[in-house]
This record gives sequence, C-alpha cells and structure tokens, in this order.
Amino acid sequence: MAVSDKLPLILRPAEPADAAVVAEIWRSGWSDGHLGHVPAELVAVRTPESFGVRAAERVADTTVAVVGGEVAGFVMVVGDEVEQLYVGADSRGTGVAGAFLAHAERVGREAGFERVWLAVATGNARARRFYERQGWVDEGAFDYPAAGPDGPIAVPCHRYVKQLAAPAKG
Repeated sequence: MAVSDKLPLILRPAEPADAAVVAEIWRSGWSDGHLGHVPAELVAVRTPESFGVRAAERVADTTVAVVGGEVAGFVMVVGDEVEQLYVGADSRGTGVAGAFLAHAERVGREAGFERVWLAVATGNARARRFYERQGWVDEGAFDYPAAGPDGPIAVPCHRYVKQLAAPAKG
C-alpha cells in the first residue's frame, strides 16, 4: 500500500533537529545496501558516529519525507547528482523513494540540467532494480570516490542516469 493511501507524505527541507533520525536511517540503509558490496576499508570508517557527523554537516543539502509526523527517509541532491537516498525500513515499498526521485528530477530540471545521476553499489541488486523500474538507465560500472579519512576510497558502483524533460516554456 502506498503512503498516499494511508497517510499524507510531506517533503520538506531538513532541519538541524532532523539530523539524528537522518543519521539512523542513513546508517541502517547504508548497511543494508552496502555491507558485502564495498571495500572493508570503507566499512571500517562508516561508524554510527560518522553517520551522525555527516548528517549534521549535510542538513542544508537534505530533504526529508515526513509521514504521520515522523521522518521516513531523506534525499540529498547536489548539482546533478542524487548523492544519497534512503528510506527507513518501515517505509520501504510505500512510495517514499519514488517521491524522492521525482523531487530530485524536479530539482535537476529547475537547475537547468538535462539529466541527473546517482551511483549504486554494484552488488545492491534491490536498489538497482528499483531505479530501473523508475526509468533510470544503467550507464555501466565505475569506481565511485567515497570520502575516507585519508582521501577517496574507490567503491565499485553503477552509474544510473535519468534524462529530464525540458521545462515548459510559457
């Protein structure tokens, strides 16, 4: 059942008070989609504390979904990249992730981009199937430079892109 069938879904800019719940959704979702698919060096530095620090630092880049008064997930869009998109386990399959993608596409279009992109860990088959169902196209494998304490850590990923329709002229 979609969120809209039971409770309204509200997308809004994140606030500093959201950082703790964003960090927990991020940590849990990252673990679900990345453990076993990324280098051990990256797993070692993605501690619960690291998600808390990163969520607090990235509030300005974050949009949250609120369902029933609770944050159900978040998306970070910077330039033409959908940098992070995570939905809490209880809200997966409810339409929240699709709403985030529509939001990211709108942000990209309004910024004048012809397409937006995101990186998905190669082994994260569930996420890859989801993006493909949403009309995103796999442009192939590449190494994503994930931030590490001593510089980037290469993560085997696939680059997914979505062509954006030109904004209506009027």
